[in-house]
Amino acid sequence: MCLAIPGRVVEIRNDENGVRMARANFGGIVKQVCLEYTPEAEVGNYVLVHVGFALGIVDEKEAEQTYQALKNMDQLGELDDPQPAPDRVTSNGSSP
Repeated sequence: MCLAIPGRVVEIRNDENGVRMARANFGGIVKQVCLEYTPEAEVGNYVLVHVGFALGIVDEKEAEQTYQALKNMDQLGELDDPQPAPDRVTSNGSSP
């Protein structure tokens, strides 16, 4: 099953290729998210994220209800997958 998980946008920037990226908070876990499909997203918005892409904006109440439902179904495991921090990636794309 493919799920979109709500996260709160805490920072927006363009990466080195000009792609609009964000740091999004998912219940205390912060991940990098691509905002190219949601150009209207702003800091403080909740976005639904699937495989690293924000697909839409939802209000805070809907985000909380969705997150809680996913938590109750034990469907938040993908948030635990380790991701190298952007500042720890070497020029060849590997982690130190």
